[in-house]
Amino acid sequence: MNKDQAAGGWKELKGKIKQQWGKLTDDDLTVLEGSADELSGKIQKRYGIAKEEAEKQVKTFRDTNSDLVSRW
Repeated sequence: MNKDQAAGGWKELKGKIKQQWGKLTDDDLTVLEGSADELSGKIQKRYGIAKEEAEKQVKTFRDTNSDLVSRW
């Protein structure tokens, strides 16, 4: 995969993340680029939910969007 394909995949994934968690800002997503593990922490902070719930939501999101997440 080349750099352009990776960038396109990230843009598509970022759009899906914003659909799922609209409270996340563009700045949040810029920080997340290249670091999928930080997503649950950002969700926990923005939504005021427990760590376990945020991790559960991210797992469900990853499972649902596995084709995009695998390219991230």
